[in-house]
Amino acid sequence: MTHLRLSALFAAMALLPASAQMYNLSRDQLLQYTSKNPFDRFPDGRPKVPDEVLEKLRSMSAEEILPIVRRGYANQYADGFRILNPAKNLIGRAFTLHLMPLRPDVGDVDQAAWKSKGNTLRLSHQTALDMLQKGDVFVVDAGGNLNAGGIVGDNLAYYVWKATQAGFVIDGAIRDLNGIQTFGMGGYFRGAVPEAINNVMVAGINVPVRIGKVTVLPGDIVFGDSEGVYFIPPHMVRDLIQDAEITHIHDEWTKKKFDTGKYKSTDIYGRPHDPALIQEYEDYLKQRLGAEAYGEYKKRQSR
Repeated sequence: MTHLRLSALFAAMALLPASAQMYNLSRDQLLQYTSKNPFDRFPDGRPKVPDEVLEKLRSMSAEEILPIVRRGYANQYADGFRILNPAKNLIGRAFTLHLMPLRPDVGDVDQAAWKSKGNTLRLSHQTALDMLQKGDVFVVDAGGNLNAGGIVGDNLAYYVWKATQAGFVIDGAIRDLNGIQTFGMGGYFRGAVPEAINNVMVAGINVPVRIGKVTVLPGDIVFGDSEGVYFIPPHMVRDLIQDAEITHIHDEWTKKKFDTGKYKSTDIYGRPHDPALIQEYEDYLKQRLGAEAYGEYKKRQSR
């Protein structure tokens, strides 16, 4: 996926107000832009990272996602949010909504096109909300505009929570903060305001969006912790999980050696220098991983 092709896609979405592409990517486009996805997909083509993979992320830290940068993806992290529950990580699949400041002439055309397709309710942010599924994270690009009011309040945030059992990342505002904080859901937002959502229009549902400095694609894995949010391309997650498992075993072995009281920190951490200790660690790692996984790990090291 080249920068020029993605830019052209954004431009086409902005310039085709009567087209279905205004509201979503076609299945073929989603397949094209997420062609490296190794997992199943939703009917619309959005990558469907398995629940068991998402579950493995719950024991990981942001520092264990950081290797994504060394693999050429330097712009996958967004911070500066207010966070509903800093002690609870947010894990799920990105379901994206792009909101733009309302321009009446464009908005009228969009609503007419939406109605011509047999829809009786107006196209709005609730159109996207009604499409959420369990495991989704509602990712909203509102351009950081707090003047657009709260994208969700306590009622719609509760709907997000019940529909997804995950939460939201909103590059904009929410309202009814005191009420929303009681749900226990994950939530990242730029600010809290009294006003309800206003003066915005839907520019796209399950389209590429910008959150901070990140281009987020539908189906990306959302990993939020007390510092900020990573958006992980699905094809990268297995290597990240495997690397994190190595890190956990390394930390386990390191602490065991420190527990003996025989070693200085530099003898063991970050990696031992003594050949006998190096071999001891490698044997421990192979025993904990199993021979097959250890072999795959050594292959990744040699890439």
